[in-house]
Amino acid sequence: MFELNIMNREALIQKWLDHDLSPQELEAFKQLEDYDDLIKLDLELQGFKANTVHTDESLNSVWSSIKSEQKKTFKLLPLLSKIAAILVVGFGIYFYTTTVNTTTSTLVSQQKTIVLPDASKVKLNAMSSVTFNNSKWDNNRSILLDGEAFFDVAKGETFDVKTTSGTITVLGTQFNVKDRNNYFEVTCYEGKVKVNTTTKETILLPGDNFLIIDGKYIATEKEKLSSPSWLNHNSTFKSIPYREVIAEFERQYNVSIEFENISDSQNFTGSFTHNDIEIALKSITLPLQLKYSKTDNIIRLKRE
Repeated sequence: MFELNIMNREALIQKWLDHDLSPQELEAFKQLEDYDDLIKLDLELQGFKANTVHTDESLNSVWSSIKSEQKKTFKLLPLLSKIAAILVVGFGIYFYTTTVNTTTSTLVSQQKTIVLPDASKVKLNAMSSVTFNNSKWDNNRSILLDGEAFFDVAKGETFDVKTTSGTITVLGTQFNVKDRNNYFEVTCYEGKVKVNTTTKETILLPGDNFLIIDGKYIATEKEKLSSPSWLNHNSTFKSIPYREVIAEFERQYNVSIEFENISDSQNFTGSFTHNDIEIALKSITLPLQLKYSKTDNIIRLKRE
């Protein structure tokens, strides 16, 4: 008879969990000695199902209920263990799907194209990365950029590109962002782009360029190209400090460039290809009347 009572009791609890009690069974369920504790546990579980999940409080409260039940009776232990396991898995899935970000990076001399959840496209230049949250994208079209990327944004709600130097806010458009050490540049190729930095805030139209070097805003000429040159494996510069040319060369060819008695702040206008290091070296040295020598992955520059 004792085993039969236990079986009846467990059957009642299971049907209660399934919301499948008949009126007679409900009255029998209310007569259980731990009826109040079961109702309390059910309230805790409802807190987990709410739209706003207070994870620490709910989990701690449920575990407290479980410990209390374990002290009162051994009969609920298997059932409560299953409930606790479901809660742990549920919380794990919730956090994984809502907090884990997606990051894509490129290596030296590498380019990569990624497609965002709204079909917007991002093309990464060498040694760059972007990070975004896939599960929250519909409500928050925001992406973190470290390095340089070209964006072809699908029309929709506001699209934000966040960098250490500033934030670019756009609707459907095409633009390029370069955020390197003390160098921040945004070029609009299509549509309209809003740039917000601590130095200056402005709106860019097609052909407009926004450039800050060492914290100082630099006025530039209109962009005549329909897309950034690096997409075609060329780096182009217009009156840009030579150190930026050197830094980009190192990123594209995986080399280290050393030089003495050469000012890296002098401006350089020109370009170099990403496909032939010898031609590229001539492109960045001849205009400044420099000579170069190579030893393994080290290139040394000097005056002629």
